[in-house]
Amino acid sequence: MGGMETGVENPMLSTIKGIADALGVSVEAGNMAKVLAICEQVHKEGHIPVAPYLVSLQYLNDEVVEDRELGVEANLVCFHRGFVDELWLYGDKISEGMKREIALAKELKIPVVAKTEGTKKDLEVLDVVK
Repeated sequence: MGGMETGVENPMLSTIKGIADALGVSVEAGNMAKVLAICEQVHKEGHIPVAPYLVSLQYLNDEVVEDRELGVEANLVCFHRGFVDELWLYGDKISEGMKREIALAKELKIPVVAKTEGTKKDLEVLDVVK
């Protein structure tokens, strides 16, 4: 058991990536399956993907403001508690919820990495606006 000191058997699985996607804009359009596929790929690359909103959407209604806010707060708690080493951005654009995650990640000195052309473009605009 090579990872007894840390409790991690596979040292490759030691980097935790927060997965952000504009999921709420089209939950019905199969975005959940897309985000699951992203998580699978990130995991196969040797990282641990964290996307709490995928679980939240199983029992919360994204169309109800209070439910949506509860799901967003669950994501943000992961940042505050130090569960995320980096925030990786996916999708065609950066949503309002993603902007909140980005702002908190930057406040907490968590690196933000745009993984798609759409999020790269939007992130550049956000960085310029500040």
